[in-house]
Amino acid sequence: MSILNVLLRPDQLLVAVDTLAEDALTGAKSSGAKLLLIPQHNLLLATRGSTQFFLRIYELALQASFRSDFTMEQLGKELGLVVDQLWPAYERAALDAGIPREALGTELVLGGWSPGAGRMVATAYAKSDSGVAAIVQPLVGGLASPGEPLQGRPDSFAPEAVLAAGRAQSVWLNGKAGRRVAGGRLLVASLKSSQALISDLGPI
Repeated sequence: MSILNVLLRPDQLLVAVDTLAEDALTGAKSSGAKLLLIPQHNLLLATRGSTQFFLRIYELALQASFRSDFTMEQLGKELGLVVDQLWPAYERAALDAGIPREALGTELVLGGWSPGAGRMVATAYAKSDSGVAAIVQPLVGGLASPGEPLQGRPDSFAPEAVLAAGRAQSVWLNGKAGRRVAGGRLLVASLKSSQALISDLGPI
């Protein structure tokens, strides 16, 4: 697993992810995009977990964003159902490929500007078992995943604080796993009304 952090307030959404990717079959490391924009609606989709599953969800979300009646609220409602519909086929394919069941799991965040609400909103989704419905959680102040190494730290939108949090999480995750499962660079998307900015804060 990797890093997925969200900070949310009415006028701003910040999402931070690491870039370390690993081929589940070969273990080969690479750099992966774990957050992607839907720019015409000032939205983003970010992930922690299976990047193949994430890319399929993003593809469907992007297609939906072309509808004339598109709203982020409707996409948010549909996304949990889509995750549940697609997961069994993904799970079967992964198990057939020899990926252990305990390695399967995804966390997703959909967030951005809501014209209807007049503020930034975000929703988190989690799925790891085809027999259990996806967990859907509207976010209030944000999300830290993993949260354990950040306990006691105050939330901050300051780049240096966001980078320090990512580095602490990377050390914790790699220590827990006994190998390198998080790292690369920390990418941060900062969304405001009519603005989306992606920054590379540096290595973690």
